[in-house]
Amino acid sequence: MNKREFLKRSALYTAGATILPSALLKWRRGHVLRTAHIGVGNMGAEDLRDISSHDSVVVTALVDVDSKNLKAAQKLHPKAKIYKDYRVMLEEMGDQIDAVIVSTPDHTHAPASMAAMQIGKPVYCQKPLTHHVSEARAMNKLAKEKGLVTQMGIQVHSFYDYKLATMLIQAGIIGKVSTVRAWSPKNWGYDGPVPEGKDPIPSDLDWNLWLGTSAERPYKDDVYHPGNWRKLLDYGCGTLGDMGVHIFDTPYNALELDVPKTIKNECRAPNGFSHPSKNTVTYEFPATAHTTDNFKWVWYDGPGAPDDHPDLALPNGDELPDQGAMFIGEKGRLLLPHFMQLPRHIVDGKYVELDMSMVDEEALGGVVRNYASEGPKHYHQFVDACLGQGETTAPFSYAARLTETILLGVIANRFPGETLHWDAEKAQFAEEKANKYLDAPYRTF
Repeated sequence: MNKREFLKRSALYTAGATILPSALLKWRRGHVLRTAHIGVGNMGAEDLRDISSHDSVVVTALVDVDSKNLKAAQKLHPKAKIYKDYRVMLEEMGDQIDAVIVSTPDHTHAPASMAAMQIGKPVYCQKPLTHHVSEARAMNKLAKEKGLVTQMGIQVHSFYDYKLATMLIQAGIIGKVSTVRAWSPKNWGYDGPVPEGKDPIPSDLDWNLWLGTSAERPYKDDVYHPGNWRKLLDYGCGTLGDMGVHIFDTPYNALELDVPKTIKNECRAPNGFSHPSKNTVTYEFPATAHTTDNFKWVWYDGPGAPDDHPDLALPNGDELPDQGAMFIGEKGRLLLPHFMQLPRHIVDGKYVELDMSMVDEEALGGVVRNYASEGPKHYHQFVDACLGQGETTAPFSYAARLTETILLGVIANRFPGETLHWDAEKAQFAEEKANKYLDAPYRTF
């Protein structure tokens, strides 16, 4: 089944739902936002916690394919109705909810978000926005057509240190940037054999609904649910799709990048089942006002990342932070650790004090070093925007381009060592063999 047919079916599920334009929510609901949460385990539990910490939120529906997750969430929100199938929830509660939060594995981000947006609901969706490039473009298009408030779950986008780095780069603290090198030693890859056989499906898991639109596959203990799906091609986007979205967000935003021209991934040969454990991805981008003409970004992930490079050498023999990004410019370098550490300005091999006169300190707000208080800001921004108070800073119009960039690097792990050429206007590769990975058929479930 293709995506158009899937959306038609989703529309049938929700044909009786009331469409309430987000701009009218504040007027209609008296400052209350009734939320539905699709996926409430692991990251979904964190999303539920931080969305519901807003004084104007009333948690109204909880959806999860795992009954253990549902029970835990319902203990916190006993008045919320519970469901296994998000399609049934949207059909039955379309006129009782105002916004939807999608916190599922990557392969269900687009199907669930699109179904919610089809009936006019604002959506907060976890990162990466989608599992396929075609879905990112479709979600952006639908959100724009419906005029919906949207936000992708990249919480650090709203943190002090990342906003500071963005302002400093755009103010020209290191001149035009020629290269960004970013890294994470996390390993959301798997280089072993494809598991054989099948195991009994746990009684608390609806395996068919967990698979959703992805291809049929037998259940195996500790391979897919709850924790290892990020490693697998059918469900996740590897370390690049997980940590890469967070760490590349600030360079992408600060440099006002679009999608890349070329992509090359140095990794192991593809196995058709899982993402490589170690990747080095090089992107080349069209120039912007903040970059040199031949700007490139290099991403390193997996055990031992990043590789040694003179661009990454720190003064005094200091060690690099475990995860982060280095901007290399005409007049020096800016190191941005991940996360909750100030950026560091480096000139001629020495640390230089940050020139705070280059930024709007009032707009930045105060320095915060407490994740519990800083974390909810991104979520509350979404709630406030739904209630007509301000705008989101990571709407789908931004998130779709960032996600597309990330996913092109993920596709490149199917062609190790080859340079792929991306035509943004046509939304396809010059290398025809790579285009089949931009999309995937949707299973009827």
